[in-house]
Amino acid sequence: MTTQQESRPSAAAKPVRWAADAVAAMREGARLRLDYSAQSLWRVDRVIDGMRREGAPYAAMETALRGLGAYAGEVIVRRSGGEWWNVGGGHWVRTPDGRLWDPVDEARRCFAGDGSLRLLCRDATTGD
Repeated sequence: MTTQQESRPSAAAKPVRWAADAVAAMREGARLRLDYSAQSLWRVDRVIDGMRREGAPYAAMETALRGLGAYAGEVIVRRSGGEWWNVGGGHWVRTPDGRLWDPVDEARRCFAGDGSLRLLCRDATTGD
C-alpha cells in the first residue's frame, strides 16, 4: 500500500464530521432535514442565499459555510463513488473520473452570490 493510499481515509475524517455537524445544525436551528440527496442541495443553496441576504458577516458564517460545503462534498462522494482528498491543505473531492472538486470553496462562492452547490453536484456527478 502506498503512502498516498494510506492517507485517503484520514482525508475524509474532518469533512465527514463537518457535514454531520451541518446536518445536525440545520435540523435543530432551521428545522431543515438534510438527507444527503442531490435534491437537498437546492435547499442548502437557499439557506446560504438567505444568510447572505440577511447581511451576516462572512467571519460569523465561516464555520457554517465550511460545514455546508462539506455536506455537498459528501453528497458528491456518495453519488459518484468519489473520495475526499487533502490537497494543498484544503479538502477536495476526487470523482472516479479523476476530476477534483472543492465544495467548501463553492459554499463560500455561494455566500458571495456567485456559486451553487446544487450545480456543483450536478457537474461532478455527470460524466461530461
